[in-house]
Amino acid sequence: MHTPSPAIPVSPQDLPASLAACERTQAWLAQSTPERQHAVWALGDPQYPAALLALHDPPPVLFACGQLAHTPGVCVAVVGSRNPSPQGRENARALANSLQSAGLCVVSGLALGIDGSAHQGALQAAPSGLASPGCATIAVVGTGLDRVYPRAHHALAQQVAAHGWLISELPPGTPPLAHHFPRRNRLIAALSSGVLVVEAALKSGSLITAELALAMGKEVFAVPGSIHSPLSRGCHALLRQGAKLVETVQDVLEELPMHALSHHTPLTDAPAQMPAMPSDPVHSALLDALGHDPQPLDVLLWRSGLGIEQAMCALHDLSQAGKVADMPGGLYQRLGR
Repeated sequence: MHTPSPAIPVSPQDLPASLAACERTQAWLAQSTPERQHAVWALGDPQYPAALLALHDPPPVLFACGQLAHTPGVCVAVVGSRNPSPQGRENARALANSLQSAGLCVVSGLALGIDGSAHQGALQAAPSGLASPGCATIAVVGTGLDRVYPRAHHALAQQVAAHGWLISELPPGTPPLAHHFPRRNRLIAALSSGVLVVEAALKSGSLITAELALAMGKEVFAVPGSIHSPLSRGCHALLRQGAKLVETVQDVLEELPMHALSHHTPLTDAPAQMPAMPSDPVHSALLDALGHDPQPLDVLLWRSGLGIEQAMCALHDLSQAGKVADMPGGLYQRLGR
């Protein structure tokens, strides 16, 4: 005769918290609309992302909102520093834009810096209208989906929900606690066919995501940078381990399954390329002096031979044209667009 296992006792102190969590989830589900659906997917649910089943610890429950009727195709994660250089931010935006234009879904973590630029680039390539005929981008977050972290990305989160998915393994009401984000990274890696790191320090969450992807047998890509920049060291470390060097989106596309790209023309734009030299000789002299690494004003004056008034006017013009950016510490960096 089978003896049932004894029930696990539930502490009376736990009951109010459990009931409150259920009520928050019910209230969040009730906010679902045809334009922005809310759902809870359990393991075994037909809509539960199959890619997550490869994890040794797939989330037993997944919370999702956005254009849930549209299933994403091949996904590529674009991740990097929360404090990127202006060029790194632009590279992430441009690469994500080209990936989405080629029919891929861009996955990232909605964080400040590279993550935000990646989502923005994908959204810029998405068709206009409230609901896209596909899933342009997926934001995997480390909070409950009734919260947005960082708060500065509230509008961005709304745009992601209008053209893609927001997903979390954490129930509504969960605050942004530090230990949630490393766990979030494993979902980013699992959902993606490859992980592209744009800028990263040697010890960063982006490298954790890349290492998880490598362990899963996924493709890892890295954008190289200046040997003098701490934000390039993480990418250079990945390149030493065998990551593929990325200069253009074509470097990513050619490593992905060909059937995923059969209905799309591969793009070959190169966000890391420098703009053509302007015709103004003062501008040309200043860009020559700037080179490809951030430089302080005194170095620019010494290299170019320009007077300070000439140099400041030229820097202003180049900044307005999107060819030079001011950086912290009185540095200037050349941009490629």
